Amino acid sequence: MQFQDPVLASFRRQFGEPAVVVRSPGRVNLIGEHTDYNYGFVLPAAVDRGIAMALRPRSDRRYVLHALDLDRRLEGDLGELAPHPERWPNYLLGVLDQLQKAGQFLGGFELVYGGDLPIGAGMSSSAALECGLAFALNELYGLGLDRLTLAKLSQAAEHTFVGVKCGIMDQMASLMSQKDHLMMLDCRDLSCRFVPFHSPVKIFLCDTQVGRALAESGYNQRHGECEAGVALLRKYAPEIHSLRDVSLELLHAHRAEIDPIVYRRCRYVIEENLRVIAACAALQSEDLSAFGRLMNQSHQGLSKAYEVSCPELDVLAEAAVALPGVLGARMMGAGFGGCTINLVQAGQEEAFIAGMAPAFAKIGKSPKIHACAPSCGTERL
Repeated sequence: MQFQDPVLASFRRQFGEPAVVVRSPGRVNLIGEHTDYNYGFVLPAAVDRGIAMALRPRSDRRYVLHALDLDRRLEGDLGELAPHPERWPNYLLGVLDQLQKAGQFLGGFELVYGGDLPIGAGMSSSAALECGLAFALNELYGLGLDRLTLAKLSQAAEHTFVGVKCGIMDQMASLMSQKDHLMMLDCRDLSCRFVPFHSPVKIFLCDTQVGRALAESGYNQRHGECEAGVALLRKYAPEIHSLRDVSLELLHAHRAEIDPIVYRRCRYVIEENLRVIAACAALQSEDLSAFGRLMNQSHQGLSKAYEVSCPELDVLAEAAVALPGVLGARMMGAGFGGCTINLVQAGQEEAFIAGMAPAFAKIGKSPKIHACAPSCGTERL
C-alpha cells in the first residue's frame, strides 16, 4: 500500500473523485541549524516521507479541511479567515490568507490530507503542510506561481497564522529539492546549488519522543537574541544586516560590550555558517569523515552555546558517535526535543539500530528510528 492510499480512500468516501493529488515531503537538514533566519547557509534535503493531499474545487467560497491522521475536520468561508484556537488548521488557513492577500483568486475546495511523516520529530511537517496546500491550490486554480513564490507565501503563513518567525529553509527544501541531492541554500539571496548525495552512507533519525513544548518560545527567543547582537555590532559596522555579515573577529572585538548569552548565540551562528561551507567542500571531495566531524561539532554548538538541545538529544547523539560505522550525529530542527540525525556507513545499519537500544533505554523510551533518503520536492501525483 502506498502512503497516499488511505487519503484517497477517505476522500472518495466523503467527496468523490479528487481533482488534484499532491505529495509534499518533510525534510532533513544535514548541517546548518538556526542559521536560516540569520540569512546564512543550510544544507537540507526533502526526504522520502511526507504528506499526501487530495482536493477538488467547490462551486462556492467554502473550504472543508479534513486531517485524516488527527481525525479532525474544519469547515469555513474563505472570506472569514482568522487563526483558529486549535493548532493544526493554522498552517493551512495561513496559506489561504497569504494567497488571497497576494491578489490570487481562490474558489472553495474540499481537502483530505495524511501521510507517513512523523509529527513533532523536527522533519518540518509544518512546511510540508503549507507547501503542499500552496502547491495544490496553484495546480487546482492555475495560479501560475513559481516554487520560490510558493515558498515565500508558505513562510509568511507560518509567521502570521502560526506565530513562529521561521526562516525559509524548510519551505525551500520542501518545494525545491532534487532526488539524491542535498541543497546548499544561501538564505540571504535564496540561491541554491545541489550537491550529489550518492555516498555510501545512510541517514537515520532517532526520535527522542519528547514533546517540543519549548521549541516555539525558545526559537523566537533565539531569534531575538541574534537580532540584539546585530543591533549592537551595527554601531561599529553599519553595513551589517544580519549575523551572516559578521565575522568572528568583529564579534570577538566587541565581546566585552555584548551580553554573554547573546555573545554565545552569535558565535554559534557564525561558526555554523563556516561549518556548512566546510561540509559542502568535504562532501564534494568525498571526505565523509570530515563531514561527520563537522556534524558532531554542530551538535556541541547547539547544545552548549545555542542551548536548544535537551538531555535526551544529548544522550542519543553521544551514544551514536561511539558506535562503529557512525560518521556523525547531531540534533536536528528547532530543538528541545525531536530527532537526532545520524550518518551511518552502508552495511552498519542493523548494528546501528541495535546499538542505539541502550541509549533509548537510558532516556526511558522504546527505540523509534526512521531511515530516510533525499527525495524530490513537492509534486503532483
